[in-house]
Amino acid sequence: MNVLVAYYSRTNITKELALEIAKATNADTEEIISKVNYDGKLGYARAGKDGMTAKIIDLENLKHDPSDYDLIYMGVPVWAGKAANPMISYIKQNEGKFADVKFFATAGSSGFEGAFKQMEKFVGKSPLKTLALTTKEVKSGDFKNKLNSFLE
Repeated sequence: MNVLVAYYSRTNITKELALEIAKATNADTEEIISKVNYDGKLGYARAGKDGMTAKIIDLENLKHDPSDYDLIYMGVPVWAGKAANPMISYIKQNEGKFADVKFFATAGSSGFEGAFKQMEKFVGKSPLKTLALTTKEVKSGDFKNKLNSFLE
């Protein structure tokens, strides 16, 4: 089975989780890189504003075609109760190219359901599974049981 882990990470929390998933599944990785600068305090404010509007943004060139994969893990931080705009832009850019999907998200504390519902709407299908982890869980490494269940 060909597996891809596609993720966006502003602060490397989602990236850390994405790399764990890729290692466990022997998957290729696609880091989604925004052409919009979301770094620092100003970037954080921009991310919240963009998150509320589901604004489609420009991305750097991608390495992988999602249609080449049987399963795609899609990872995203939660911005203002929604999926981060770079992921929504990735989904829109690759509309109709997704086989089975699993969603994972990271957040300070909440907003997971809104992010997953938004991703499901844009992908056009329900995920096989979802995984929601707080920043604290990822930083402490206290997520192995949840991750193992998600990977099954």
